[in-house]
Amino acid sequence: MLRIVLAFALLATPVAAQTLRVGQIGQQSGTLDPHRATATPDKGPASWMFDGLVRFPPGSAEPGKLEPDLAERWERSADGLTWTFTLREGVQFHHGMGTLTAEDVAFSLRRAASAESSAFASDYRDLAAVEVVDPRTVRVVFRQPVPSALGLLANYHGGMIVSKRAAEAGDFAQRPVGTGPFQFEAIEPGGLRLAAHARHFRGTPRLAGVHVRFIPSDQTRELAYTAGELDLFIGRREQRWVERMKQAPNTVVEVFGPGEFRTLLINTKSPPLDDVRVRRALIHAIDVPAIVRFVGPDVAQIWPSPVPPGYLGAITDVPTYPHDPARTRALLAEAGHPQGVTLKAVVSSITAQLPIMEVIQAQLRRAGITLEMDVVEHATYHARIRQDLSQVTFYGAARFPVADSYLTQFYHSRSAPGQPTMSLNFAHCSAADAEIDAARSEPDAAKQAALWATAQRKIMEAACALPLYDLRQVWVRNSRVALGYTLEGSLNLAPPITAETALR
Repeated sequence: MLRIVLAFALLATPVAAQTLRVGQIGQQSGTLDPHRATATPDKGPASWMFDGLVRFPPGSAEPGKLEPDLAERWERSADGLTWTFTLREGVQFHHGMGTLTAEDVAFSLRRAASAESSAFASDYRDLAAVEVVDPRTVRVVFRQPVPSALGLLANYHGGMIVSKRAAEAGDFAQRPVGTGPFQFEAIEPGGLRLAAHARHFRGTPRLAGVHVRFIPSDQTRELAYTAGELDLFIGRREQRWVERMKQAPNTVVEVFGPGEFRTLLINTKSPPLDDVRVRRALIHAIDVPAIVRFVGPDVAQIWPSPVPPGYLGAITDVPTYPHDPARTRALLAEAGHPQGVTLKAVVSSITAQLPIMEVIQAQLRRAGITLEMDVVEHATYHARIRQDLSQVTFYGAARFPVADSYLTQFYHSRSAPGQPTMSLNFAHCSAADAEIDAARSEPDAAKQAALWATAQRKIMEAACALPLYDLRQVWVRNSRVALGYTLEGSLNLAPPITAETALR
């Protein structure tokens, strides 16, 4: 009888919370400030530490499913310009930094809209005012209707709410304070530690914390996982690798969207690429279907338009430049380069980029174009392309799935390097500025869609870029990891780690 009682007691004893060990790409965290986190290694940890007024349900990336987060409810004016949010009562910041108030929300959104403090300022160009009505009520006013207004206030990019007190104290990028289920604990060489936020408004997390290890090598991350040193890690977005990992014991491979849309951005201001004939010659030299076959059908979807698949306003009816090396040589000769041209590209050493660029380099060589690649580690790549040091830039990104977000950040002249509102327009494209601006303020949905369509066609006509493929996200987890939801999508490029995530 005693043995039965002891056995029952052992079974009934709660399992101690454990730390989730995550393998992330890169050398080190670049920034822990969610309003500056543009790189893949930074977005996931930021999303685990911060909340928005509204949120994508864990495992979803569909704007139509946005639900309350820090705000318990909201109202929108009939003209769509004014949004009034009522905050949850008693939400606590990390590290005893006080209770969330409307002042923190107003500060956060103003901060997200400022180019001095945010990488996403251009998204908030139409934000007219953020008003504190009372400690639990905040009013957000736009100058004109915004297609993705609620998305700008979600748990993504500039929508993350920060502690006003902590941000004003300085060094926020290294000592962030939010309200999320996990709080910053320490930065280590090649790593980052987060601890459970016991006072999170959704309940004390089931995990004790999260230990992020930054491992730039895909092979090393895989070895660390098979050695039992990682529970969850970012995988290789390659068909054969995914198929092989699916055969590993006690392993779940998660392939989910939205993908990071891969694009080759062509610097239209850098000779000889300032000649549209040379840009078109470059595009004709690249065999995109062959690249997609190389990547694999489960993880890559070919797409011809500058706006990724699945985004509101994306089209496929755009000018295209089929693979035609003979046409490349003819255009180069017509532009005064019968012997071909030499171009320079800054390339990341990560396997999601370097092998693709090596394929592109070989294809270009066969058509008379020499591509000299400066291969650097990922953080250096991000720094150098922002210094305008690359004539051809391979870039992958996911954004809020509305055409405006991609068109504005990648193809509006205000987003080019050297501009105060610089974002990701490494092509220095300006071909569709008028349409992009007009669509932002167009209240009629059909007319707005027509403007976005014209913008995409103009961008392709100007040969500002070569859209390649949408690369779905691949993460691998031990079957012991219970995410707490079904993973179908995540805009923050990593599985959400929530208060319900646990190790069984």
